[in-house]
Amino acid sequence: MTPELTALALAALLQAVQYLLYAVPANLELGPHYTSGTRDAPPPKALSPRTARLGRALQNHFEALILFGIAVMVITLSNQSGPLTAACAYLYLAARILYIPAYAYALNPWRSVIWGVGFISSLVMLGVALF
Repeated sequence: MTPELTALALAALLQAVQYLLYAVPANLELGPHYTSGTRDAPPPKALSPRTARLGRALQNHFEALILFGIAVMVITLSNQSGPLTAACAYLYLAARILYIPAYAYALNPWRSVIWGVGFISSLVMLGVALF
């Protein structure tokens, strides 16, 4: 397996961990009756700011993982894996790991800087594949 595919697999596992980091406090705050229901009605109360931020960080990971996954597949299928793309893949993964506490604890502007590192890593991988 290429380093890029390993980083992608680890990013997917990180997403599962991140889901738990959000779901556990959300269930505690909203109660299992609401969270296991149809959610047709609005929640009975607002989530705490940190839990809400964890939810937004999770949603952001879903969005970022699409671009990263595409970059990894393009690099892998075109046999262009190399030291630069491997470094970018692990830099993306490190940025996503750091993004969780940065968002949860409202570490601004670091949250945006960390997000940018992950985004640029994905773009560099795509650039390597194209040029």
